[in-house]
Amino acid sequence: MSMRHNAGNGSASSTSWVLKCTDLPQFDALLAHAERFYTDDKLHLRNLCKNSARCTGLVTIHRTAPALSSYMGIKPRTVILDYSRQRVTGETMELLFDLADAVKMTERREAMKSGVKINTTEDSPVLHHVLRLPENYPIVLQGPYNEDLPRPERSTQRNRSRTPPTETHATAEAVSPTSLKQHLKDGPSLLNFIHTVRKNIQQITEDIRSGKKRSVSGKPFDSILCVGISGGTYFGTNCVSSALQMDPAAFEASKGRKLRFVATMDPVDFHQATSDLNPSTTIVVVISKTFTDAETILNARTARSWLVENLKKEEGTKGATETNASALQMFAVTDNPIRSRQFGISKENTFPYLAICGRFSLCSPVGLLPLSLHFSYPVMCDFLKGAHDMDEHFFNAPLYDNIPVLLGLLGVWNSTFLGYSCRAVVPYTRALRDFPAYVQKLDMESNGKRVALDGTLLLHPTGEINLGEVGTTIQHSWIQLLHQGREMPVDFIGFMEPQQHFDVPGEALSHHDELMSHFFAQPDALATGKTVVEIIQEGVSEKLREHQACPGNRPSSSLLMTRLDAYAMGQLIAMYEHRTVIQGFIWGINSFDRYGADLGIAFSKKVRAQISNSRKTGASVQGFDASTGRLLEHYLAHRKEVDKIKG
Repeated sequence: MSMRHNAGNGSASSTSWVLKCTDLPQFDALLAHAERFYTDDKLHLRNLCKNSARCTGLVTIHRTAPALSSYMGIKPRTVILDYSRQRVTGETMELLFDLADAVKMTERREAMKSGVKINTTEDSPVLHHVLRLPENYPIVLQGPYNEDLPRPERSTQRNRSRTPPTETHATAEAVSPTSLKQHLKDGPSLLNFIHTVRKNIQQITEDIRSGKKRSVSGKPFDSILCVGISGGTYFGTNCVSSALQMDPAAFEASKGRKLRFVATMDPVDFHQATSDLNPSTTIVVVISKTFTDAETILNARTARSWLVENLKKEEGTKGATETNASALQMFAVTDNPIRSRQFGISKENTFPYLAICGRFSLCSPVGLLPLSLHFSYPVMCDFLKGAHDMDEHFFNAPLYDNIPVLLGLLGVWNSTFLGYSCRAVVPYTRALRDFPAYVQKLDMESNGKRVALDGTLLLHPTGEINLGEVGTTIQHSWIQLLHQGREMPVDFIGFMEPQQHFDVPGEALSHHDELMSHFFAQPDALATGKTVVEIIQEGVSEKLREHQACPGNRPSSSLLMTRLDAYAMGQLIAMYEHRTVIQGFIWGINSFDRYGADLGIAFSKKVRAQISNSRKTGASVQGFDASTGRLLEHYLAHRKEVDKIKG
């Protein structure tokens, strides 16, 4: 069934940049192709996986180039993507590549790389990849900053976008956040400015970790408290923090140190984060792009109060004040340094945000500052190198060998054409326990959209509901649902080497080998299932046969990487960033704004004002619908009853 727009939708559809995928015959070809997977039993994964030639063709391997490894001082790495257990054939992939060509995906990718303002609603380029470029990297950005979106002519050469793009050079005038433009007026390139900021982070990190820079009490710092809202400023940094805790190099570098997060307004959050911290040895890093959002500023004031009140209790620091606590023990990452200085944070301790939005900010000072303070700057340099390696792969590898591109195309195939609304991310290491939540934030906030770039309604839903949990944990929870209930594609992530080794004498397998046996088994089990015929052959009683049958045909991809350390974590973060962007390119949406998320925040301001007025003056609840008004009245009345009892 065609989902194509009517021809009379306006001239915007005639330009390649705003073409909707549903306008294209390649889209209809994929719809027709998808129907076969529900009617032809030969296309069941149980049968497809018996075709060794097909399976071999649906594997791509990315190896860190020896020259790059030597240049970066990194041991060679391997990333293997096996998508042979996806419900695809060679023909499916050709049709997906045809759609990618038709929507000018490679041109869009090149526009992103070159600094064109592809974030059209916010009039901004998307330059998170520039944050991890090595110093003196030969590419600069294509300007000018105020250039309109390109209108490239459609290529007549079939599958042209499957070859690497030619290298481009440009001026340094194309910059992203408004705060950067002021620096660029003075002449240095964006890349030079980024590396100046990175060197400042390196210096202050070394000063703090060496004990040169100390607290109000004169003690060296050993703890970092990150204060921000529960968005990209938290999920990414927390994910990397937990991933590297047991990596030998990161573990050694962070020994005796603590990194905590306050990411919500819930008082429990603050108490839990600070319960084992010593205020006289704690740095507070306030992360806020505008330094005006009420939630973050409330938590920042609370943190400052916590510092001052506790410092006053210590001998020798009874003279602690908001002024010296803010100046010596508080840092800011913001695009509004005036407000942070008004708060009392020194210029030396204030760093630019350098990111388009929170969910793409991990390689900016948002993540780099607190993670460097905790794990050391050299460890985080390895993280940036890994992210850059995946950037190079993404921007230069042919599409059919390009892991982020393949992941993105498979996501579009599964959600738009096969109708899967959910997707699971299942890492087979405890270290990645927070990675699914990060992907959830990244993907759902980016691609949960209802309109195309030109503002017209889409004819299909975008984005996927992202779920996830650590490997063997799910085998005792919702893996049952995947095998015999609702279906969803799965990304399995595993590593050839563990972060920590346990080999018990006399045991058949090491801990890691035992873990990885499940990593290899689950994709096969989901794909092939178990038929009633097989169950009968096992001699199972008739009344249990249907209960034990598993239909299979559940799609999955397997990512196998060398080891999980800072470098690999950078690769993984960049891989999923680019996967998200590719899906947005195919769907023809803006993956970089978030007006839906802003709506609830805007509504909360009215509620906040009402609660404040009612608490202070006893004002009645007004201006809300009956349901919300009634709940607010119950909420406010409860506090009065509690106060009466206490009184």
